[in-house]
Amino acid sequence: MLKQIPLKYNQAESTKFLILTVISIVFIIGVLVASAVIYCMRHRSHHKLKEKLTRLATDTGSEATATYQELCRQRMAVRTSERPEPMHSSRINSVSSQFSDGPIPSPSARSSTSSWSEEPAHSNMDISTGHMILSYMEDHLKNKNRLDKEWEALCAYQAEPNACTIAQRDGNARKNRSNAVLVYDHSRITLKAENNQGNSDYINASPILDHDPRSPAYIATQGPLPSTVADFWQMVWENGCVVIVMLTPLTENAVKQSYHYWPDEGSNLYHIYEVNLVSEHIWCEDFLVRSFYLKNMQTNETRTVTQFHFLTWLNQNVPESSRTLLDFRRKVNKCYRGRSCPIIVHCSDGAGRSGTYVLIDMVLNKMAKGAKEIDIAATLEHLRDQRPGMVQTKEQFEFALTAVAEEVNAILKALPQ
Repeated sequence: MLKQIPLKYNQAESTKFLILTVISIVFIIGVLVASAVIYCMRHRSHHKLKEKLTRLATDTGSEATATYQELCRQRMAVRTSERPEPMHSSRINSVSSQFSDGPIPSPSARSSTSSWSEEPAHSNMDISTGHMILSYMEDHLKNKNRLDKEWEALCAYQAEPNACTIAQRDGNARKNRSNAVLVYDHSRITLKAENNQGNSDYINASPILDHDPRSPAYIATQGPLPSTVADFWQMVWENGCVVIVMLTPLTENAVKQSYHYWPDEGSNLYHIYEVNLVSEHIWCEDFLVRSFYLKNMQTNETRTVTQFHFLTWLNQNVPESSRTLLDFRRKVNKCYRGRSCPIIVHCSDGAGRSGTYVLIDMVLNKMAKGAKEIDIAATLEHLRDQRPGMVQTKEQFEFALTAVAEEVNAILKALPQ
């Protein structure tokens, strides 16, 4: 009797082991089946995505454009969720994620996308004031004699004070692209000399104040020279800037307008600032958008900087279409919205095209905030008090008036009647 007890015990253990083995096998089979199903679903989804992209390559209709925009939004959402946040101060956020209507390709990737127009941003413009301003602008543009007299008065305007002695010093003069546009002593961006490659605080750049006397809304500057690229990125870093508006091609009629101050791919080191090209989006024939990671190699802090590059605005000239520049401005402001740091605006000398863009943007921003009275000539004088030569030709001034009138008209159409 005693000899049978171990036998029964062994039989019970064997049965229990067999049951556990069967359960384990069933569980493993279930996991494999589930994995196979998930793989098939992902493969099918990827195949459908490739089919859509293939159709877009040959289909230029509105349905294809809508599908492409949706794919861009989906891709942007995936990239935003996957990409780790770079280190930055509390007020500096990643700007690439601000685009809700554009693709975010992989690092160092270039993409060509068709441009779809932005709608005017939400505005607090009063309807009656808007109509009054529009009527005034149209009359101003029609009355050429009035425009000529106003431009003559602007040309005779002299800023006070207007000394430029610091810009003319021996060590600083070689850092100026044009002797015709020098920064005022009383209104200039200063660098921290202890962090500068040449132990200098000078850069040909001017703070442009709008409504807040404590913080500039813009920094108007020249296109960097080969010797001032490190100074340029130091200025970007020290002023917390996250948006650069570039309004000139690099070369025009074999004349250098700006040095190529960013890497075509990968990263470049400019003194203690490493610039990494993250992406490049060609929105249309007239402008493109680049995204950079800017790293301070001393502190290991990293920020995201977006450059909006308008390609077809030639020196001493105006864009062919105010509508294109207004669409460009809307994209800039959509990216910049809610930030307190200045926008860097540069062309070649940082005065003609830069001044025209800043004038348009400043006037439209005032209108959007509900200003009851707008004086564009007085606003231009305000800009010239801070940097000489802002808006260099009568054609540029007339273009600014035209652009403001066109945007006001678009805003009025978008407002509830």
